[in-house]
Amino acid sequence: MIPNPLQTPHSGYHWDGSDQRFFEGWYYRVTLPQLGETIAFMYSIEDPQGGQPHSGGAAQILGPQDGYVWRSLPDVDLFWAECDRLALGHWRTPGLPRHELPPDQFHAHSTEGYQATAHLNQGYLCDPATGFYCRWDYAIAPLYGWGSPRFPQQSTAGWLSQFQIFEPGWQILMAHGLANGWIDWNGQMYFLHQAPAYSEKNWGRAFPREWFWLNCNSFDGEPDLALTAGGGRRQVLTWAESVAMVGIHYRGQFYEFVPWNSRVSWAIDPWGRWVMGAEHWRYRVELVGTTTHTGTLLRAPTLGGMQFCCRDTMRGDVTLRLFEKHWNGHESLLLTATSSTGGLEVGGKPWREVWRSRA
Repeated sequence: MIPNPLQTPHSGYHWDGSDQRFFEGWYYRVTLPQLGETIAFMYSIEDPQGGQPHSGGAAQILGPQDGYVWRSLPDVDLFWAECDRLALGHWRTPGLPRHELPPDQFHAHSTEGYQATAHLNQGYLCDPATGFYCRWDYAIAPLYGWGSPRFPQQSTAGWLSQFQIFEPGWQILMAHGLANGWIDWNGQMYFLHQAPAYSEKNWGRAFPREWFWLNCNSFDGEPDLALTAGGGRRQVLTWAESVAMVGIHYRGQFYEFVPWNSRVSWAIDPWGRWVMGAEHWRYRVELVGTTTHTGTLLRAPTLGGMQFCCRDTMRGDVTLRLFEKHWNGHESLLLTATSSTGGLEVGGKPWREVWRSRA
């Protein structure tokens, strides 16, 4: 086991063994800027106690050109995850141990499934109806968790997220890292050499009613820059609230804009355009994401099980502008950055008008 000094809170598995409705999901992504392509791996488990209508796991991949492959992994007894660190796996091969396999033995022993940690992502999926497959194996070197790398890492939703009062919980596991290895996308080989990598997770009893997301760590000419922004309407105990945040890691600094320290506003089209602004006493940020691609429908856990309820593209155009405020009321521009390999998403109950709000 490789230690991870950048391990974030909530990196471990959250299920407490109860029989209440529960899901947990993990998201891993690598980008190949020179090809303009991104490949994202999404793993999930629902009602792991078993014997429930939606008990089971799944793995889905958003591939090159917004391609898509999905497989259910129905046997909850073949899923495992560690409670004290980021480590999980699910396979279709009965008899395999419910813990991490030695990386050099994974492909020899597992006929289908995956295993993932803070430093590794391996797997194989094959659609039996079409024969389309994906096989992957890459190592990850984390550069940023969530927060300044010089201090203990932070909960994305603040210290209250240690209590299960938000539905769902959300944690950025690694805002930026570098991946080395390979991905075989149905015979097309993609070799990763210091490829920008990212990971996050969510967990709880329900997804938010509506949500949006912008993410990029492959900006033009800025290899040490990572952006994650998003918002939604989430459940908080017995009421619902609209929240949003922006987090930027740049040259060793962490710029955080969250509801408890900033004003955050957004205007999100049903699809095609994402606009966010946030500011506090010291900094201000402007974000614009756009796409002309139709995107890909993805499955997400809902009260009714895994359903197509979000749309993603990994070929979004993203512009970021970061300003520093001064005592005399003036501002100076710290950073302007652009990318054509940004991740853009809308999800939940579709909205028909531009969603404008402020938190």
